[in-house]
Amino acid sequence: MRARYTMLERLGGGGQAEVFKGVAETLQGFRKSVAIKRVLPNLATNPRFVAMFLDEARLSLFLQHANVVQVFDVTKAPDGAYLLIMEYVDGCDLKAAIEREAQRGRLIDPRLAVYIIVESCKGLHYAHTLEHPETGQPLHIVHRDVSPPNIMLSKNGEVKIVDFGLAKANSQVEQTDQGVVKGKFSYLSPEAAWGLEVDARTDVFAIGIILWEMLSGRRLFYGDTAYATVELVREARVPSLTALNPNIDAELDGIVRTALARDPAQRFQSAADVGDALAHYLFSREWKVTSRDVANLVRDGRVAAARSGSTRLSLIDALVADERAQMLADVAAELARGATGAGAAFGNEITTTSTRDWVAELGLDHLE
Repeated sequence: MRARYTMLERLGGGGQAEVFKGVAETLQGFRKSVAIKRVLPNLATNPRFVAMFLDEARLSLFLQHANVVQVFDVTKAPDGAYLLIMEYVDGCDLKAAIEREAQRGRLIDPRLAVYIIVESCKGLHYAHTLEHPETGQPLHIVHRDVSPPNIMLSKNGEVKIVDFGLAKANSQVEQTDQGVVKGKFSYLSPEAAWGLEVDARTDVFAIGIILWEMLSGRRLFYGDTAYATVELVREARVPSLTALNPNIDAELDGIVRTALARDPAQRFQSAADVGDALAHYLFSREWKVTSRDVANLVRDGRVAAARSGSTRLSLIDALVADERAQMLADVAAELARGATGAGAAFGNEITTTSTRDWVAELGLDHLE
């Protein structure tokens, strides 16, 4: 018998999917917190996108590592939306942690920044070297979208890579178009920015960008337009960290520069190599950094968020906002066609069912 999933709270969303906090319930009332990734309805009708989404799901189900967010199930909601049921990480992403520290006028401690990258490299190397559990053939998984929002920090001090949504393996049923640039522009590798074939070293480059930005407090490749950003990535000019931050010594600067080598052959050849170099750097200085420091970073961020009064949209709020936005768009469309007013589009009175009935009608209250 399949688990029963309930959406509780909208955590965020992007151009392809949105993520909710939810609960999985099985026999005898067993309940477990989960994250539910839901493909946006307009994409669920696109056969090509759905095929790519299902390829992602198949790959994700293979990934079982302490530094990778686990995917438990892939299913379909009554309204036709495709869902990935994932491990819920109670904490924040690295982007939120960086921004929270910046609001306080400071950077994440360099020692902690290095530790977070070491832990991230463990998860990436595992995925890069993963073999098919049945055939034993290498899957050649490349994340292709390593960026601060895709590195999760838990309240228990765990560091986990999430969303292998652009991962590509040789076993994919449907290949992506050759030469198409994917991933967030600011965290592309030069080879990806040129539309060339990518491998694990493209994720190494992205890890280098993230560490450079944490140590400098600046964006490395960020232009006024997407095109300008891609051009900066292609050039791959990396300013000296020691010149920007006097607390960064030449050895650490050198490690980051090696990760950011424009030529993949001159780069660290694996995420494990990056992690080893950084771990040696910490140990050689006898610096103690543990998961407890990550937990403190997450806790401090939560305290700051509570004091600022920031809250997430609830599922109901998100649905109401989406419905209101669609309603306004429909009104604007009618006006553009020469209608005399909102009444021409909807009649003299706008009525809606109760929010509870509306959510149930959409099949979002309980997903089988």
